[in-house]
Amino acid sequence: MEYLQSIPRRWVTLYIPIGIFLFVLLFPFYWMAITAFKPDGELLMQSANPLIVIKPTLAHFKKLLFDTPYPAWLLNTVIISTVSTFASLAASVLAAYSIERLRFQGAKQVGLAIFLAYLIPPSILFIPLASIVFQLGLFDTRWALILTYPTFLIPFCTWLLMGYFRSIPYELEECALIDGATRWEILIKIILPLAVPGLISAGIFAFTLSWNEFIYALTFISSSEVKTVPVGIVTELVEGDVYHWGALMAGALLGSLPVAVVYSFFVEYYVSGMTGAVKE
Repeated sequence: MEYLQSIPRRWVTLYIPIGIFLFVLLFPFYWMAITAFKPDGELLMQSANPLIVIKPTLAHFKKLLFDTPYPAWLLNTVIISTVSTFASLAASVLAAYSIERLRFQGAKQVGLAIFLAYLIPPSILFIPLASIVFQLGLFDTRWALILTYPTFLIPFCTWLLMGYFRSIPYELEECALIDGATRWEILIKIILPLAVPGLISAGIFAFTLSWNEFIYALTFISSSEVKTVPVGIVTELVEGDVYHWGALMAGALLGSLPVAVVYSFFVEYYVSGMTGAVKE
């Protein structure tokens, strides 16, 4: 830390890199915001400064909220993401606990297989999944996405929770077994309370992946009323070669706010979940 006492060194090693990082990170959101508030005249005017808004307007938000089914898209996205996240977490907790804590033969191989399943791209899986969804009569319904999203959420959450469960001391579990506790009681009363940061971290990741998912939502949903936000704003606000940029950016801006709010509320749990907060 004495190295940072010098102001020039502090600028070179701290302030300038952080400034560049923040600019790269926040500039897309700034671009979305100014485009959403710009009237069509400024968007089409080549002489206008693209980085400022001269006469801000809410016309694009009005078009998005009242002339399109955007509120229904937002509701669909919230319901599908929330249900998929909780269902995936429930399955992942049981899988991660059994692999890391029960110590059965082949546990490491099973954990590796689950991790490899996460690496399979959705662009390969959506073809056989589409056939299954159609045969079950779930095509063009919310259940089509609720039941298919866990195919990539459960492997990821299981892999993440396995690392966190590994950091919980085995002595706590052994003492509970000596006192007569069952495996279920240990999981509910000891492991899960200690693993709250890991659960929140996995939940945030799962919710974000569900919220931003595009391929499955585009393949399994065709009705405008059942679409999610990522698919709805792309398919409904682009008419041939006409791009409604103001409404597109307004939809993207509003769609990114819920995820940002979730991250802001649980950022401390998220960081501790990624680093493993439980120590012996």
